[in-house]
Amino acid sequence: MNSPSPPPRTIAAIERGIAQGLHIGAQLYVSLRGQVVADVALGEARRGVAMRTDTLMLWLSAGKPITAVAVAQQRERGRLDWDDHVARHIPDFAAGGKETITIRHLLTHTGGFRGMLGQWEDQPWERVIAAICATRLEPRWIPGQTAGYHPLTSWYILAEIVRRLDGRPFDRYVREEIFLPLGMNDSWLGIPEERQHAYGDRLGLMHDTREGKAEANFSVDTPRIAAQCRPPGGARGPIRELGRFYEALVGATLVSPSSTPQRARQVSPLQRRTIEEITAPQRVGLYCKTFRHIVDWGLGFILQSNKYGVDTVPYGYGPHASPRTFGHSGARSSIGYADPQYGLVVACLFNGAPDEAAHDVRMREVNTLVYEELGLAGG
Repeated sequence: MNSPSPPPRTIAAIERGIAQGLHIGAQLYVSLRGQVVADVALGEARRGVAMRTDTLMLWLSAGKPITAVAVAQQRERGRLDWDDHVARHIPDFAAGGKETITIRHLLTHTGGFRGMLGQWEDQPWERVIAAICATRLEPRWIPGQTAGYHPLTSWYILAEIVRRLDGRPFDRYVREEIFLPLGMNDSWLGIPEERQHAYGDRLGLMHDTREGKAEANFSVDTPRIAAQCRPPGGARGPIRELGRFYEALVGATLVSPSSTPQRARQVSPLQRRTIEEITAPQRVGLYCKTFRHIVDWGLGFILQSNKYGVDTVPYGYGPHASPRTFGHSGARSSIGYADPQYGLVVACLFNGAPDEAAHDVRMREVNTLVYEELGLAGG
């Protein structure tokens, strides 16, 4: 096939965001049927340092599906099932009325223990797990029937299940079983401080832009926190490597960033039937008490939910995404998704976090323009 032209209107929209002070830099990766359409970096990674396509950035919650895939690998290896009670693998988790919660409930955000960790999140791994296990089930919550996005807690528990079943620290497991096999060589779930030093200017920073100026004050960007394994939102790497993760899930042939095919190969972290299962509707039509909107879920993936309000659905994929689209977003900053109907993969990261409304507008515009410029709108 002929190489598609980079999407100029999409890039121009991102550049307008820089001019408006929404972010000081961005990365965009788009591939169509395995052919790279865009692998671009714009603006600055941090003040005085240019953003590059190989700059490592914080993905926040856009990295959550990494943990979902790690759990699915354990199922393929016969070590767990979706409907196992979590307490089967972590007995202490049954405390506080949580004994009926299953792994499926964790992956579909129907578990009922959403509480933010606060001071506990910056503690040793064992203390974080103990704090979550001691959490009580939320009042009037029926696991599996009541829905509400769990920003942090459930992801530590999912990772702990993998750790106990496999034996390796979770960040090492992800690095060895997912990132490196997929060629995501600069992706990490906790970067050792010596590696941070070696990366130097290739480490970018997130910026809070809600007050009209970019402040690089994200506590999770300090070297100590960046070195910690934080499954809910600590994954980092060039955004094009998150794109490669989704290419693997849709079975796309990996190609080089310059769109020149390397050795053609199919790489996948999971069997095809497992991918189809975790990206198929598993939670349908339930109102999310966190997002305050109906959102459909696979097992760890947000599904295209436009039928509940294309202009109001939080962290959606735009008006042209097919019903088969799956992925995940990072708070006020990033997104990664695949649309199997078209063989489309999109990964985009802004290094400025404005308020939710401003972020929704800029990301919705990018998602809309990608489809339109590739001739996929209305298809």
